[in-house]
Parts: sequence; C-alpha cells; structure tokens
Amino acid sequence: MSERGGDAPVLEVGKGNARLENLKANASSEIDWLSMTYMVTYVPLIFPATWLLDTQGLLITALLGSGLNCLGAWIKCTSVQQNLYVVTLLAQVVCSIAQVFILGLPSRIASVWFGPKEVSTACAVAVLGNQLGVAIGFLLPPVLVPNTADDLDLMGHNIRTMFYGTAAVSTLLFILTALVFKKKPKYPPSQSQAVLLDVSPEDYSYKQSIINLFRNVPFILLLISYGIMTGAFYSVSTLLNQMIVFHYKGEELNAGRIGLTLVVAGMVGSVICGLWLDHTKTYKQTTLVVYILSFVGMVVFTFTLDCRHLIVVFLTGGVLGFFMTGYLPLGFEFAVEITYPESEGTSSGLLNASAQIFGIIFTLIQGKLTTVYNPRAGNIFLFVWMFIGIILTALIKSDLRRHSVNSGISIDIKSMSVDSPTEDELNKTAPKSQSELKI
Repeated sequence: MSERGGDAPVLEVGKGNARLENLKANASSEIDWLSMTYMVTYVPLIFPATWLLDTQGLLITALLGSGLNCLGAWIKCTSVQQNLYVVTLLAQVVCSIAQVFILGLPSRIASVWFGPKEVSTACAVAVLGNQLGVAIGFLLPPVLVPNTADDLDLMGHNIRTMFYGTAAVSTLLFILTALVFKKKPKYPPSQSQAVLLDVSPEDYSYKQSIINLFRNVPFILLLISYGIMTGAFYSVSTLLNQMIVFHYKGEELNAGRIGLTLVVAGMVGSVICGLWLDHTKTYKQTTLVVYILSFVGMVVFTFTLDCRHLIVVFLTGGVLGFFMTGYLPLGFEFAVEITYPESEGTSSGLLNASAQIFGIIFTLIQGKLTTVYNPRAGNIFLFVWMFIGIILTALIKSDLRRHSVNSGISIDIKSMSVDSPTEDELNKTAPKSQSELKI
C-alpha cells in the first residue's frame, strides 16, 4: 500500500506533463493555422480575384483588398482573449482573402501607369512594398510583444496594443486608397497600353484569356520555374529558425535577425533587378542568370550552415535573399512580356498561385527531411528542384510581345495567336487604328 501511495504523486506528475505537452502541441497547431490560412485561401480565390481585376479595374480591386484588410485588423482587436481563438482565426481568414486582391496589383499598376523605361522598376518597387511589410513583421512584434509568459495579462495588453496599431494603419491606408487611388491615367503611358484601347469590353473574355495563358508554352514553363524558385524561398523562410537552432543552440534571436537579413537584402535585389530590366530589356537572360545565382547561393548556404560561425550564415543568407527575392519582379515582368496582351493581373496571379502550391509542398517535405535527418538533407532537396527550374527557364522562348509593340512594331491585338508571329511578319502588319498615337 505504501509503495502504491508513493507512486501516486509520480503518476500525477506524469499526467500533468502529458497535459502540458498536449497543450503545447495544440497551441503550436493553432499558430500554424494562422499562417496556413494565407496559403489555403489564395489558390481557390485567385480566379475570382483576377476576374475582378480584369473586368472592374485597379480601383475596385485595390479598395476591396485594402477594405478587407482593414476589416480583418479590427476584428482581431476584439479577439484578444484566451477563449476567442476562433475570432482570431476568422480575422486572419478575412486578411488572407484581402491578400488575394493585393498581390496581383504590382505588375498591373506598373503597366497601366508607367512607361516602357520605368515599368520594371515600378513593378519591383511595388513588390518591395510587400517585402517591407515582412521586414516590419520581423522587427516590431518582438518589441511590442516581449515574452512575458509569467504575466499573461501583460501579454494580452501588449498584443491588444499591437492589434490596435495595425488596425489604425490599415484604416489610414484604406482611406488613402479611396481618396488617392485612380483607375487609370488620362493618357496611356506606352504604345502597348494605347493599342489595348481598341479592344472593346464586349470582345473580352476572361475564360478565353485563361485558356490562352495555359496554351502558351513559354508561360507554362515560367509558371513552373517561378513556382519552384519562390516556393523554395517560402520554405527556407518558414523553416529558417528550425535550421539555425539545429546547429546553433539558443540562437533564436539571431535566427530572426538572419531572416530579417534575407528580407532586407531581397528588397535591395528587387529594386536593382527592376532597374536593370528597364535599362537592358534582357528579360530571359537576366531571369536565367539570377536563377543560376540563386541556385549557387542555395548550395553555398547549405554547406556553410554548420560551419559554427554565425557571421558566415548572415553573409550567405543575405546573398541568398538578394537573388531569390530579386527574382520576384523578374518573373512578373517576364510573364507580362510573353503573355501580352493578356491581363498582367491574371498572369501574375497565376504565378503567385504556383508559388503558394510549391511553397506548401516544399515546406512539408523539407520540414520532414529536416526533422528526420538534418537541415542539409532538406536544403539539398530544394536546390535539386532549383536546378530543374534552371533547365525550364533556359527552355523558355524569349517572345517579348509588349516590348515589340512599344518599339513601334505594328500588331493586330484581336488576331494575335498564342504563338505570336515572327518579327518579319510583325513588320508587314499594318496598324489598325490611331489609338497607338495616344501617348
């Protein structure tokens, strides 16, 4: 009896530890779902979002995106209680729906508002805005919500303060969008936009536009290669903390700083790549070179991750982020060139959907390899896929349709086939209207 009585406290402690582990696992799962909602909602909603952008234009789409983001931010402010996780998840879903309408805007805004010598830079700056938000996400939350696990009331107060600040900024952006944002300029900024004025709304078919895109072999190759590259970047960003802590115990803070280094370096890379495209118009060459350099960066990062010198990881991580994020506007702009006159929002939306799908698959597989084996195994898996992406990029036919129109080569938009005519055939095509002069 005494021995059994002595075992009872041990059993109770064991049960308590089991309950604690279950609570931690449930909390981790709930946090993962707050992140996964952005990937889960994007793919099924991409077609309604791009249809709205094509048929209703920039203003309505931007208002809907910023409005939903504002609504989701205010819903979060009401959810800072331990029993209101469902409300937090609902707010996150609303914000993730807003993302679908926002992510397709950069290439569309660049084409509609900027001329041939600045369109790629404009797209890169717009993409940079998204990366800036990620960088702020790395910086501010740890400052606004420090780890106060021993004082949950203080933690709740800090989270509420952060949510109200986010809601205030989202509201300001929504108001600015309503007051400042315009549907399009008075005059088209480029020949390629002027020619599109001849296409009446009655002649446009969103369904046919999607069919044309999926019949466009160069675009399909870019769709897959873009998904591989960006999905790999998503996977690395998601699992970076796990990889760093595996080799450098207790360096969670530096893991976050390395993630910030990736993002900031990528912001610089995006702008430089945009400027380079506007200057050279070498879309395929630049895309291929940046892809190869990203692959080399990934290989170097993989085999130096365990070198026991964090400064080396900071350096290789920065180089990796510079090229992998710099690739984003390149993919958008190259897609616009090879799919013109199809909508920029549709092509970029499909590229983002491809990135989300590959990102989910890569994150799950790399995470499993990292857990079962080590981070090197997961990273090798990624750069093997990136090598396949290099081959696919090399196979893309550099058919710069938009650049041809902007260069003065006359073209009949209504009769343009998926496989566009050669340059000699384009030179023989007579202009159909005077709208090309409205620049």
